[in-house]
Amino acid sequence: MKIGELATRTGLSRDTIRFYERQGLIRSEPGQSETNNYRDYPETLVTHLGYLAEAREAGLSVAELRELQEATQGSCAPEDAIKVLQERVADLRRTIETSEQLITFFETSIARLQGADCPNIPG
Repeated sequence: MKIGELATRTGLSRDTIRFYERQGLIRSEPGQSETNNYRDYPETLVTHLGYLAEAREAGLSVAELRELQEATQGSCAPEDAIKVLQERVADLRRTIETSEQLITFFETSIARLQGADCPNIPG
């Protein structure tokens, strides 16, 4: 299929599709015609681009998407992707724990500062 149809079917812009291709996240093939530079995109990209869009919406960077694809490159085994995703979940859980500790520290500091009798500290 041509990029216009792919864009319509995925809801992504042509520029976004081209960007993902430049980043190595998707591939296309030269079209059949020798008289133009059209590219052909496989049907499987409709689903794959939906996944990429969902991942980006969730906050994954292009570099993280590329890392995920490279970790599972050439493998159709879901176990490979599951392992990479589980590692990402573990990283996020550690980040959440650290963030919660920071929030507690800041809230405690605010409470202490609000109770302090110092003219330079608001509260």
